[in-house]
Amino acid sequence: MIPAVLIAGTHSGVGKTTITLGLMAALRKRGLKVQPFKVGPDFIDPSHHTAVCGRPSRSLDTYMMGVEGIRKSFAEAVKGADIAVVEGVMGFFDGLDASEEASSAQVAKALNIPVLLVMDVRGTSRSAGAMELGYTSFDPEVKIVGTLLNRVGSERHLSLLRKSLKLPILGAVPVRKEVEVKSRHLGLQMGFEKEHDLDALASLVEEHSDVDGILKLWWKPYFGLDQSRKEESKVGKVRIGVAMDEAFCFYYHDNLEELRKAGAELFFFSPLRDDLPDIDGLYIGGGYPELHQEGLEAGRARGQIKNASEDGMPIYGECGGLMYLTEAITSDDSRHRMVGALPAETIMTKKLQALGYVEASVVRENPVSDLGKCIRGHEFHYSRIDCQGDARFAYHLTRGKGSKDGLDGILEHSTLGGYLHTHFYSYQIGRFIDSCRGYSKR
Repeated sequence: MIPAVLIAGTHSGVGKTTITLGLMAALRKRGLKVQPFKVGPDFIDPSHHTAVCGRPSRSLDTYMMGVEGIRKSFAEAVKGADIAVVEGVMGFFDGLDASEEASSAQVAKALNIPVLLVMDVRGTSRSAGAMELGYTSFDPEVKIVGTLLNRVGSERHLSLLRKSLKLPILGAVPVRKEVEVKSRHLGLQMGFEKEHDLDALASLVEEHSDVDGILKLWWKPYFGLDQSRKEESKVGKVRIGVAMDEAFCFYYHDNLEELRKAGAELFFFSPLRDDLPDIDGLYIGGGYPELHQEGLEAGRARGQIKNASEDGMPIYGECGGLMYLTEAITSDDSRHRMVGALPAETIMTKKLQALGYVEASVVRENPVSDLGKCIRGHEFHYSRIDCQGDARFAYHLTRGKGSKDGLDGILEHSTLGGYLHTHFYSYQIGRFIDSCRGYSKR
C-alpha cells in the first residue's frame, strides 16, 4: 500500500483546489509519482491535476460509478504510484439531495482513506475549533486526521488557531493570489490552458505545510482488491475516433480505458484542425464548442463527419459533442454552422440551463446504448436545444432536464447526441463497440 490522503473542504470556495495542486506539485518536486483523483462529476479540476502530476487524474463518483466502481478505479490507478491525492467536492458531507451519496465523505469511507480538512480561517480564531469539532463528530466513521488552514493572516493568528484546534495542523497557508486559477462560465480554465508555475505551487505548500507528516498518512484498504488486470478484447480491433482539442476536452480517463479494454483502438484528432481519421466509429465528448465556433465551422472535419453520419457510422456525442452535431450554434450576435447530423439547433443562453445528476431509461433502439437499460450521469450547460418536430429521442429522463421535455439522446441514422455525460463503469459500451464493428464489416 502507499500513502494516500483526501483533501476535503468545509464548503465550496475554501481553497481546496489551490492547496491540492500545491501539495501535488510539492510531492512531485520531491521526485514522487503522484496519482491524482477528484471526487464528483468534474472534468476541469482533473485537467489541472494531470498537468501538475503528469499522470491522468481519475474521477471518483459513487452516483455514477457505485462504491465498487470507485474502489476499482482507485486500485487500478495507484499501481506504480508513490502516493495518492484525492481532491474532494463541495463541502465534505454535501451529497445528492442532502444525502451522503456522491459526497466526499462517502468516498473517504468507501476507500478507508484519511482526510485532511481545509478550513478558511480568515477572520476567525476560537470559532474554528467549533467548526472542527462539528466536522469530526458528525460522522464517527470518517477518519479526519488533521487540518489544512487556508488564508492565515499572521503568525499571531496562527498561534490563536493552535490554541483552539485539537487535530494536528498539517498546513497553514497564507493568501497567495498569484497561484489562483481564473474562472469561466463552466468553472476554472482547463489545465492545458494555464501554464502552472510548479515551483510557486510547490513552495507554497513546502513552506507552510508539514509534507513529511502528510506522507505518513497511509491508505489501509479493508476491501478486497482485484489484482488481476482485465485483458483487452481478443476480438478484432475496431477503430474509434476521439475528438480531442480545445473545443472537446471533457473525458473521463476511465472511459477511454474502458473503450480500449472492450477492443477499441483510439485515434485522437482535432475537429478544429484535422481531417476525420479512417475510423469505424466516433466519440465526441464535452467541452467548449461555443468558444470555438468559427474554427469548428471552418474545419474540414465538419463536412466529413456529416457524410460519415449519413453513411451510417456510429457516432456518440456528449453535451459539447451534441452541440457540434446539431445544425448550428446560435448566440445573440452570431450563428455558425455545425455538423448538421442531428435535426436540431443549439441556442446559447446567458443563464445556466441545467446542472446536476441525471438518470435515464433507454426507450428507443440505437447503436450506442442497450434498450431498457438505466443510465446515470450528469448535465451542466448554458445552452438549450431547439429540436425539429420529427426529432427522435433514445432516453427518457427520470431525473434531470435533458434536451427537450425530459427527453435526451437525439437519434438520427446511427448518430446519438445528448446533454448527458456518462461514466462507462455504469454505461453499457458493448453496444457501441459492436455497432462500430458491424459498420467496419459492411
